[in-house]
Amino acid sequence: MGPAELMQAAAIARRFYLEGKSKIQIADEFGVSRFKVARVLETALERDLVRIEIRVPAELDAERSDALRARYGLRHAVVVESPVEGADTAAEEAGADPENLGEVAADLLGELVTDGDVLGLAWGRSTIHMAAALRQLPPCTVVQLTGVYDAGTADRGSVEAVRRAAEVAGGEAHPLYAPMLLPDSATAAALRSQTGISRAFEYFDKVTVAAVSIGSWEPGVSTVHDMLSDSERAHYSSLGVAAEMSAHLFDAQGRRIGRDLGERCITVEADRLRRIPEVVAIAGGQRKADAIGAVLRSGLVTSLVTDTAAADHLLQDGTPLPPRPALDRADPDGL
Repeated sequence: MGPAELMQAAAIARRFYLEGKSKIQIADEFGVSRFKVARVLETALERDLVRIEIRVPAELDAERSDALRARYGLRHAVVVESPVEGADTAAEEAGADPENLGEVAADLLGELVTDGDVLGLAWGRSTIHMAAALRQLPPCTVVQLTGVYDAGTADRGSVEAVRRAAEVAGGEAHPLYAPMLLPDSATAAALRSQTGISRAFEYFDKVTVAAVSIGSWEPGVSTVHDMLSDSERAHYSSLGVAAEMSAHLFDAQGRRIGRDLGERCITVEADRLRRIPEVVAIAGGQRKADAIGAVLRSGLVTSLVTDTAAADHLLQDGTPLPPRPALDRADPDGL
């Protein structure tokens, strides 16, 4: 390129990239066709006159996020860096950092929740960390979607998460003062009919955004697994359970199994979850990767916050997927 051509290319690039002018406006200014402008812009990129750099915070991985969103037909996918090997944290044993995932999920909820929404929170370490990290939310109602893992930890767990989110949003809180798993379906049914619990259940059909956690079927990584007896665990394992979300069990293909267990649980029903416009799952670590894939194949989740370890495994997974389960669901913004 000669000096005149070089200066013209630089000027056209400045008008387009920095001043935000259209190709037609630039063409009128320089007395050329808009096709000439397009060719000049393309040449400017090829000759390194213009460098386009996409920058996101260092802890986020834009390439993996986009690939994961496209692969699983999600509305949103956010991938954060996995913990550094050798980090001295309890979370490292599970291959993930629930606190970091929770902080990123809190920022995502700040984007997704709008004024007047009903936000549902299910039990999970990542959702509890997410609630603790919330700094701002539009005015909304917050409802608890699952009972507590341990009644003795209610004030430190999901009940406190609901209170915290409602406090940030300046809205009503509807916690569930009940255990997640009951001895039998009759006891669970009796609890569901109690005034405070039934009032929270009435909000389930009004939830517009939900945050849930995912567990793989192994000790310390699945709440339900740890609450069952040895014989019960063996029974559900024989059915091929690979993942658990909000006390619902799934096989590797994302099919719900062990539906009788749900009758004993205080939790939002799977059909109700499927009707919620935005369901954000928060889970990471290679140990949970297969479980995350199973739940994604169920079509119950529309968005995911995960880490690079899980994302790499999910992107290599060639298991067939249902067609665009999340994108075919009603968009909460009506777009």
